Amino acid sequence: MKSDTRKPSMLRKFLLLAVLAAPAFTPAYAQDYPTKPINFVVPYPPGGASDVVARMIGEKLEKAWGQAVVIQNRPGGNGIVALSHVAKSAPDGHTILMSNVGPSAINPSIYSKLPYDSVKDFAPVTLTNLVPLKMVVNAKSEISSVADLITRAKAANGKMTYGTGGTGTAGHLALELFMMKAGIKMEGVNYKGDGLALQDIMGGQIDVMFTTVVSAAPHVGPGGRLKALAVTTKERLASDPELPTIAELGMPGFEAVSWGGVMAPANTPKAVVEKLNLEINRALELPEIKDKLAQGGTVTVGSTPEEFAGYLVDEMKKWGEVAKTANIRLE
Repeated sequence: MKSDTRKPSMLRKFLLLAVLAAPAFTPAYAQDYPTKPINFVVPYPPGGASDVVARMIGEKLEKAWGQAVVIQNRPGGNGIVALSHVAKSAPDGHTILMSNVGPSAINPSIYSKLPYDSVKDFAPVTLTNLVPLKMVVNAKSEISSVADLITRAKAANGKMTYGTGGTGTAGHLALELFMMKAGIKMEGVNYKGDGLALQDIMGGQIDVMFTTVVSAAPHVGPGGRLKALAVTTKERLASDPELPTIAELGMPGFEAVSWGGVMAPANTPKAVVEKLNLEINRALELPEIKDKLAQGGTVTVGSTPEEFAGYLVDEMKKWGEVAKTANIRLE
């Protein structure tokens, strides 16, 4: 990752200091870790991008360390259930989190009160992947393009529906931004994860949604039940070069990328964080993971804990501004 040369904000300074100040146990402790199964907590149901990446990483950690890695899907409350659980878990590296842009970077701006602090309650381990979003409709939908969607939405006077994996998720805020720029309004239907929303769009209950490329991949293409209209990256995806970007379709600068990263509870020993960082980053470089995710448009990253900490602060600021403009608030 490229380092950020801008003057750090107070939040960025705090988070970087927290990472550097993490307690360091003896090397022997790190050598022995893990001493029991690792619970890998995912804030969403099975099938979404976070779940897919967590299972890939978990499998490699099991092989490397000879300890079971148990994927725990804890959906609910837009990630609040999962993050609260991890924040309160023992800081010994045996409970880790598949962090995501929604719960970690967006929730602080849309909830007046949270039972966790995205900065103080977690120790960043590594930024694992960046996940572009795709705008999708039912394969049998009469909507043929983004321009067609906008025309139909204007004519429908707010009666068209869009799905999200939850209020405040990247897909939700991306659609809010899209509607503001397009001058349209649609009715939102929120689900506990992209997987459930996708089921309803494939069933014809909702009209459109932004979902991650990973979640969309099994359902788009010949014989699929979804039709992709555009992607949310600045440039077209190498894995799907024929699909236009929202930015090139009359909305210059439009970009909305989800991401995933591994975190541990705050005060997890630095030696354990470093061991997790080393092994997870090693897994992300394996062709069987990197290439498989790239086929679906996902970019594997791998970073230092400090780089991930800085990235999180920047994301909190970016999505906070979108949430404020869209007036998205939850109690």
